Amino acid sequence: MAITAAMVKELREMTGAGMMDAKKALTETEGDMDAAVDWLRTKGLSKAAKKSGRVAAEGLVAVAVKDGKGVAVEVNSETDFVGKNEEFQAMVRKIAQAALEVDDIEALKSAQIDGKPVSEVLTDAIAKIGENMSLRRMVVVTAPTVVHYVHNAATDGMGKIGVLVGLDGGNAEIGRQIAMHVAATAPASLGEADLDPALVEREKQVLTEQARESGKPEAVIEKMIEGRMKKFFEEVTLTGQKFVINPDLTVAEAAKEQGATIVGFARVAVGEGIEKKEEDFAAEVAKTLSGA
Repeated sequence: MAITAAMVKELREMTGAGMMDAKKALTETEGDMDAAVDWLRTKGLSKAAKKSGRVAAEGLVAVAVKDGKGVAVEVNSETDFVGKNEEFQAMVRKIAQAALEVDDIEALKSAQIDGKPVSEVLTDAIAKIGENMSLRRMVVVTAPTVVHYVHNAATDGMGKIGVLVGLDGGNAEIGRQIAMHVAATAPASLGEADLDPALVEREKQVLTEQARESGKPEAVIEKMIEGRMKKFFEEVTLTGQKFVINPDLTVAEAAKEQGATIVGFARVAVGEGIEKKEEDFAAEVAKTLSGA
């Protein structure tokens, strides 16, 4: 039987399932709408789709390194409890390993884990664990040496903050120290040239207004702005920051002492930038028990 767009639309409206899942269900059941609904329920896809609108701002960041390539992936869940779930952790670890073989997050969603695309593995996990989940971010750092560090680790290689540092020269120890520094200070960029021009301009405008309020001569104001912008660059760039392990040195100087040049870094923190919604779990439980 030919599966029409109208049939797919009807099934989606009935179940909340995704378009491709609805089409597959109808194909598998030869267009039988009731059987297709049952097929989706059996696979847990209908249930998973209904959870897709809920905010997922918890979860884990996993890091992995292979042959000069480091990846960090963020997989979100609704609650922190899921991050402690061994099945969830095993899935996130496999996703990170799969990320080593691709270049971006779209390719990762299609990458295979145990014979299934990552996107489908996530859907299955949503249905089984009972929370919305999302593969939110994937970052890559490539360098002759890539070192990773996990802060607030839940288990080996994953936790709340994942850091990658790429070095040319040096050793794993200085790489790890720099990665710990990155976790603590969250620099905005590697160096001054890498900063977002909009961020630089906004900061300069603020500092300019502050300097003009002093009422000092224009020549003095220019010097004040120049000095304050220099301090700004030192505070927000990795290479310019004072090294937390030895504040007498900048991070770039500390790396140089160990024969290393920092060529790249990435810092990924769980839920960063997601607007979290306050949940009334007592009300949610009461609603569930009442059958509403």
